[in-house]
Amino acid sequence: MDDKGFVWWKRGIVYQIYPRSFQDTTGNGIGDLNGIRKRLGHVADLGVDAIWISPIYPSPMKDAGYDISDYTGIEPIFGTLADFETLVQAVHDHGLKLLLDFVPSHSSDRHPWFQAARSSRDDPKRDWYIWRDPRADGRPPNNWLSEFGGPAWTLNEATGQYYLHIYARGQPALNWRNPEVRAAMYDAMRIWFERGVDGFRVDAAEHLTPDDQLRDNPPRKDWKFEDGPAQSLHRTYSSHQPEGLKIVREMRAVAEEYGGRLLIGEAYGELDEVMMYYGTALDGFQLPFNFKLIEAPWDPSAIADYIDIYEAALPEGAWPNWVLGNHDRNRIATRVGAAQARVAAMLLLTLRGTPTIFQGDELGMVNEMIPEDMLQDPWAINNPGTGLGRDPVRVPIPWDDGPGTGFTTGTPWLPLSSTTPVTVQANDPGSMLTFQRGLIAMRRSEPALTIGGYTRLHADAGVLAYARRHGDRTINVALNFTDRPQPLPCNGTPLVSTHGDFAADGELRPDEGLILGA
Repeated sequence: MDDKGFVWWKRGIVYQIYPRSFQDTTGNGIGDLNGIRKRLGHVADLGVDAIWISPIYPSPMKDAGYDISDYTGIEPIFGTLADFETLVQAVHDHGLKLLLDFVPSHSSDRHPWFQAARSSRDDPKRDWYIWRDPRADGRPPNNWLSEFGGPAWTLNEATGQYYLHIYARGQPALNWRNPEVRAAMYDAMRIWFERGVDGFRVDAAEHLTPDDQLRDNPPRKDWKFEDGPAQSLHRTYSSHQPEGLKIVREMRAVAEEYGGRLLIGEAYGELDEVMMYYGTALDGFQLPFNFKLIEAPWDPSAIADYIDIYEAALPEGAWPNWVLGNHDRNRIATRVGAAQARVAAMLLLTLRGTPTIFQGDELGMVNEMIPEDMLQDPWAINNPGTGLGRDPVRVPIPWDDGPGTGFTTGTPWLPLSSTTPVTVQANDPGSMLTFQRGLIAMRRSEPALTIGGYTRLHADAGVLAYARRHGDRTINVALNFTDRPQPLPCNGTPLVSTHGDFAADGELRPDEGLILGA
């Protein structure tokens, strides 16, 4: 904690690294651990406090590493354990924290645990996964759907039972009601903590303990195809079950063994469901992800209302957090456009709470078109011709304007980005990168923007304005969500503008965000 009792993650900013697309140092077209180490200067110069690295464990890569075959090793594509140990030291030498992805709800079907479990109903590892007999007509045990399309059950013909997989069939669901599973997974957490990891982002926590009665999920009346096939059903019984919250508390207890290391939880759901993951005594995740800025319509009144609702819903003493994008969701610059992406960045970095930045958003990266023959995402592969899939947001970061954009000397695993590269933006005072560096520097210099309170000042169809206050210092933020001039609804001395300069008093220019010292 600092001298005012604030742990680092309350003042800090988390930066997500998708390792396959960060930096390749071997020429195979896939990013690696040494590539992350090579580019740590960029991350440190941005001004963030921690990196979260998406999975780097051994994996057959049926879901880009979220299908894990060894929870304590390093995937050779990314490097070696020695490379990881060197990276840990380098991260800490840069004054940064290191968070890893922890993927507890499922393993790979290549994991030795599952290889044993599928071999016989009597195998000691059988109960480490979720198995059920077919219905009388041979169909799966219930109507649950895979997040990637099709039934959430696959028949293991050798034993005559179905196994559950909330995601791809190569990702069988672990049975967290088995104490041996819990012990093995907690031991894996401890191994990484002892290797110097400062915390975990916990994947798909809502699926830890699906209903043991296997009740059918009810249909959604408001379902739209673009929501994805699995969303045609409410996840009433396949997610957010009470036993899962006990598991989260046990994970937190393991983190507390190492001085209270950070757990950020991914649990998509309604607001009341997300709030449960803080724990009734704040003994769950320190930061259950708040995804509303990803999901909300880009409307200042709607966003203002949600901020108020979210703040009011927080348990006493809980710390808020905000996210604009990640490796699963459309890029913010694609969702709202290049001009509004700056407004969005100012919103993210001036709200009360811990923000997470997805790699490349600091450059204004956009979704890219992916040719059919380069698709990697099982969601896209399982639903051909639908436009579904996450590959467009996962393309490599453009570091320079040379061959391979500085990312690789080989053939990249996904198409290269069309965004202006880092080296060009770094020397352009009007670039998105320069703007975000300045915005983060302002945030770090003003306690009102990191640990101050939040007060809504104004919201209408065009503008959102709010105040951040700490001690005697007040910072006002005004955001124009339109491409037309708007009256400035608050006063103060202009400090930062999304436009780089300042206009006449009393006006917000089109697509302008403004920070003012009151």
